[in-house]
Amino acid sequence: MNPREEIDNLIARNPDWRGEMLSKLRKVILEADPEIIEEWKWMGSPVWSKNGIVCVGNIFKDKVKLVFANGAVLSDPDKVFNADLTGNQRRAIDVFEGDKANANALKALIRTAISHNQTKK
Repeated sequence: MNPREEIDNLIARNPDWRGEMLSKLRKVILEADPEIIEEWKWMGSPVWSKNGIVCVGNIFKDKVKLVFANGAVLSDPDKVFNADLTGNQRRAIDVFEGDKANANALKALIRTAISHNQTKK
């Protein structure tokens, strides 16, 4: 299967709010930049990349998590990051049942991550 199909299957295997949320987050990520690449890595994780990893998505028992590989250096004026805030490199967004995703703020964060990846090259 290609990465797109793997991600579709992950969403389908989680027909509750978590699959629905990952689907919504995925849509926002892909809308942020039409050239972003979907990948499937590490034995079952959706990864979105452009000039390097932008973020990794995972479904857990009680949340959906987006981990930004270089989140610690990214500007986050909308305070989208709410997890893994003490590390030197990564930052994450934990989404729990009933949470609403701020699509515009997430798109801005995705674009900031892509810009960061471009400056590293």
